[in-house]
Amino acid sequence: MSALLERRLPPFDAAAMRVPDLTEIIAVEHQTYPVPWTHGNFVDSLAAGYPAEVLRGPRAELQGYWVAMPGVDEMHLLNITVVPAWQGRGLAVVMLDRLVDECRRRGLPQLWLEVRVGNARAREVYQRYGFAEVGRRRAYYPVQQGPREDAILMSLSVAV
Repeated sequence: MSALLERRLPPFDAAAMRVPDLTEIIAVEHQTYPVPWTHGNFVDSLAAGYPAEVLRGPRAELQGYWVAMPGVDEMHLLNITVVPAWQGRGLAVVMLDRLVDECRRRGLPQLWLEVRVGNARAREVYQRYGFAEVGRRRAYYPVQQGPREDAILMSLSVAV
């Protein structure tokens, strides 16, 4: 477990994401993001065999989830979300640790992600974890109204 966890974690169980999880996940997407992933985005990712996990608490309540896409010598984090009620308790770091372990299992030495320029909280988590800002994707993220938002491209080297 990462040294970044400074407080006691809530109890959790991690499991592979499955289609029956998507009803809850889609509800969280809609309460968390201005332009959420669709049911189809998740179904396509699962059908493609992308690694994806859910974290659940002791009463089986959804705490968070992530989806990543493996490539040649790299993994690309597509979606990582902590349910708002569970934010600030170290679960994002737990999911990043699990994703890094997945990179190691697959022998993938590089982990990539994009994060909204305006998502300072997530950017701070990623920077503390060891990700480096390596670029910017102009007008990457759709928004409900107005111009699209830029993304910061971040990368982490993974010892495999």
